[in-house]
Amino acid sequence: MQNVLVINCGSSSLKYQLLDMAREELLAKGLVERIGQDLGKHIYQRPGAQEFTEEAPIQDHQRAMDLVLAALTDDGHGVLGSLDEVNAVGHR
Repeated sequence: MQNVLVINCGSSSLKYQLLDMAREELLAKGLVERIGQDLGKHIYQRPGAQEFTEEAPIQDHQRAMDLVLAALTDDGHGVLGSLDEVNAVGHR
Protein backbone atom coordinates (compact mmCIF):
# COMPACT_ATOMS: atom_id res chain seq x y z
CA MET A 1 0.00 0.00 0.00
CA GLN A 2 1.08 3.53 -0.72
CA ASN A 3 -1.35 5.69 1.30
CA VAL A 4 -1.46 9.43 0.73
CA LEU A 5 -3.49 11.78 2.92
CA VAL A 6 -4.53 14.86 0.95
CA ILE A 7 -5.88 17.84 2.87
CA ASN A 8 -7.34 21.15 1.79
CA CYS A 9 -7.62 23.74 4.57
CA GLY A 10 -9.78 26.81 4.32
CA SER A 11 -10.35 29.47 6.94
CA SER A 12 -13.16 27.53 8.65
CA SER A 13 -13.03 24.10 7.02
CA LEU A 14 -10.78 21.15 6.32
CA LYS A 15 -11.48 18.69 3.50
CA TYR A 16 -9.51 15.47 3.16
CA GLN A 17 -9.09 12.25 1.23
CA LEU A 18 -7.04 9.16 2.00
CA LEU A 19 -5.92 7.47 -1.20
CA ASP A 20 -4.21 4.14 -1.83
CA MET A 21 -2.06 5.18 -4.77
CA ALA A 22 -0.84 1.64 -5.52
CA ARG A 23 -4.42 0.50 -6.21
CA GLU A 24 -5.63 3.96 -7.32
CA GLU A 25 -8.43 3.71 -4.78
CA LEU A 26 -10.20 6.10 -2.43
CA LEU A 27 -10.10 4.70 1.10
CA ALA A 28 -11.90 7.51 2.95
CA LYS A 29 -12.82 11.16 2.66
CA GLY A 30 -14.36 13.80 4.83
CA LEU A 31 -15.05 17.36 5.77
CA VAL A 32 -14.64 19.28 9.00
CA GLU A 33 -16.63 22.51 8.90
CA ARG A 34 -17.43 25.45 11.13
CA ILE A 35 -13.93 25.46 12.63
CA GLY A 36 -13.68 28.22 15.23
CA GLN A 37 -17.43 28.37 15.84
CA ASP A 38 -19.30 27.14 18.92
CA LEU A 39 -20.33 23.87 17.28
CA GLY A 40 -18.38 22.31 14.43
CA LYS A 41 -19.22 19.28 12.31
CA HIS A 42 -17.12 16.38 11.03
CA ILE A 43 -18.45 14.20 8.20
CA TYR A 44 -16.46 11.02 7.43
CA GLN A 45 -17.15 8.66 4.53
CA ARG A 46 -15.80 5.34 3.33
CA PRO A 47 -16.85 3.91 -0.02
CA GLY A 48 -19.66 1.40 0.51
CA ALA A 49 -20.17 2.26 4.18
CA GLN A 50 -22.58 4.44 6.10
CA GLU A 51 -21.51 8.05 6.63
CA PHE A 52 -20.24 8.91 10.12
CA THR A 53 -21.05 12.39 11.46
CA GLU A 54 -20.10 14.05 14.72
CA GLU A 55 -20.72 17.52 16.08
CA ALA A 56 -18.41 19.05 18.67
CA PRO A 57 -16.62 22.29 19.48
CA ILE A 58 -13.73 22.55 17.01
CA GLN A 59 -11.75 25.55 18.16
CA ASP A 60 -8.95 25.38 15.59
CA HIS A 61 -7.40 23.43 12.72
CA GLN A 62 -5.29 21.36 15.13
CA ARG A 63 -8.47 20.02 16.74
CA ALA A 64 -9.91 19.38 13.26
CA MET A 65 -6.85 17.30 12.32
CA ASP A 66 -7.12 15.40 15.61
CA LEU A 67 -10.69 14.41 14.66
CA VAL A 68 -9.62 13.38 11.16
CA LEU A 69 -6.77 11.20 12.38
CA ALA A 70 -8.94 9.63 15.08
CA ALA A 71 -11.62 8.77 12.50
CA LEU A 72 -9.10 7.21 10.10
CA THR A 73 -7.76 4.93 12.86
CA ASP A 74 -11.03 4.25 14.71
CA ASP A 75 -11.62 0.57 15.52
CA GLY A 76 -15.23 0.73 14.30
CA HIS A 77 -15.12 2.77 11.11
CA GLY A 78 -11.48 3.60 10.44
CA VAL A 79 -9.47 2.33 7.49
CA LEU A 80 -6.00 2.38 9.06
CA GLY A 81 -4.51 0.23 11.80
CA SER A 82 -2.20 3.09 12.74
CA LEU A 83 -0.93 6.39 11.43
CA ASP A 84 2.27 4.60 10.41
CA GLU A 85 0.28 3.39 7.39
CA VAL A 86 0.20 6.95 5.97
CA ASN A 87 3.16 7.23 3.61
CA ALA A 88 2.77 10.86 2.55
CA VAL A 89 0.68 13.95 3.25
CA GLY A 90 -0.12 16.61 0.69
CA HIS A 91 -1.96 19.92 0.79
CA ARG A 92 -3.77 21.16 -2.26
